[in-house]
Amino acid sequence: MKLIDFIKKLEGINSLSKHEQLVLGIMDTINSGHLRVGDQLPSINVMVDEVGFARKTIVKAYEELKGRGLVESKKTKGYFVVSNNTDLYLKIALIMYSFQRFQQEFYNTLRKQFEDRVQIDVFFHHNNEEVFETIFSNISGKYGMYVVAPIESEISKKVLKTVTPEKLLIVDRFLNLGEGYTYIAQEFEKSTYSNLNTLLPKISRYKKCILFFRNDRDYPQGILKSFNVFCDKNSIAFEVQKSYEQDHVAKDNLYLTINDADLWLLLRDCRNNDFRIGKDVGVLSFNDHIVKEIISGGITTISADFTQMALMTAENIRELGFTNFVVPTRLIERDSL
Repeated sequence: MKLIDFIKKLEGINSLSKHEQLVLGIMDTINSGHLRVGDQLPSINVMVDEVGFARKTIVKAYEELKGRGLVESKKTKGYFVVSNNTDLYLKIALIMYSFQRFQQEFYNTLRKQFEDRVQIDVFFHHNNEEVFETIFSNISGKYGMYVVAPIESEISKKVLKTVTPEKLLIVDRFLNLGEGYTYIAQEFEKSTYSNLNTLLPKISRYKKCILFFRNDRDYPQGILKSFNVFCDKNSIAFEVQKSYEQDHVAKDNLYLTINDADLWLLLRDCRNNDFRIGKDVGVLSFNDHIVKEIISGGITTISADFTQMALMTAENIRELGFTNFVVPTRLIERDSL
């Protein structure tokens, strides 16, 4: 069997562990053309007999090959070669809410950290539990790392706990899965309240504060809670609306947007009515982006640093570390208040 020959050729290299010998031997066999896409690897029992390594060592090697995207396991049938790209270091599943601008920034930064050594496949669940479950049923066991922006629900917890903790990294939103799980996430309630409090002198110049917030979307509940408490405590007139309706902008109001679609419509109506942003109308937006630095003289934002989040995610994947980290939320003051 050519595969066994390639594995045994590496026996004399003292720097290689048995696990590494197996992984490199199989990769060498693929590179030589003696193992092709669709071919089945020997069973664990056969490998134990042929190379004399412990069962757990062979399982670990096969699992690493799965993580690299070279091999997939089929229930009751065994392990099969699914790719001949042996230069690939890791295959990552990135599961996100949707491809908004700030999430695109996260993806682009993460992608740059690995160049071409890593394959990142992106999936979107749109805060839909059924879609979330379907994604995981289709990709389970096919990736070496799962980077997930989770839905804050019990169903999401149940699905994510089917993934080995070492292969799961929670990003963006915090979801308590218990000890042993890694997260690099935002915090919304305390940080939003603190930043609104910092802006109180400017906010107080407006007659009413209007927050656009939808409970049927992926909007963080912490923002809504802190907004309500802040306005009540400071005797500020306020209102919560699902979304901005065209031609409903009014002078002396402060508008808080989470969805950029609301922001763009609001800014257009301000322009059409000759309302001065930061004078006639106040605007505060969540999730910063370079466009918000430029448009309408600059929009004040409350935002996590998604570049930092992506850099920490990449480091954690490279080091196979365990991290529990809350990304700081920044207040970026511009001329829109």
